Amino acid sequence: MEPVPHANTNLRRAPVQQRSAERLARILDACAELLDETGYEQLSTRAVAARAEVPIGSVYRFFSNKRALADALARRNLDSYADRITGRLTAIPSADWRGAIDAVLDEYLAMKRSVPGFALVDFGAPAPVHDPASDANHRVAERLAELLSGHLGRSADEDLLRTILVCVEAADALLQLAFRTDPSGDPAIVAETRVLIQAYLAQVLD
Repeated sequence: MEPVPHANTNLRRAPVQQRSAERLARILDACAELLDETGYEQLSTRAVAARAEVPIGSVYRFFSNKRALADALARRNLDSYADRITGRLTAIPSADWRGAIDAVLDEYLAMKRSVPGFALVDFGAPAPVHDPASDANHRVAERLAELLSGHLGRSADEDLLRTILVCVEAADALLQLAFRTDPSGDPAIVAETRVLIQAYLAQVLD
């Protein structure tokens, strides 16, 4: 059987067979479900193994601890987010950068409201390690800069990356506020977030 590639670099061992990749997916799905039910502090690798119906050794084959497990879930979320945005961008003209930014925000909101575990682990595990290379918002900004530069026909240079990083940091703080005050995201704060981001980007993209 052909090896199954896996983009997640946080794994102890990448799955090389379809069955192994499916087991990994079940483990991450179980982690996401348990995050919603128990929170991160109460999460355990043993509980994840039980929910996924795999031996505990299967979890440790891929992950050294629950931190690594949550980080892998976060990276899977980012891959899924990028795929969703890519799908949306195919229907948006390259000149319509506002439509592209709406897609970026809309897909994040959709995942926040519907994807298991996303409320606690979106693109970064809780209690992040103090390592700039592992910073979730930097990872998100880099992925968005790559997607948007290709769609808009712009160079993914340092200026664009910095601009998008500012947007990601601002949106992250505001959307945390929106979901703290309303489990579905306060519509007024979400709307203000959209206005703020588009006004900032207009200086660069108009």
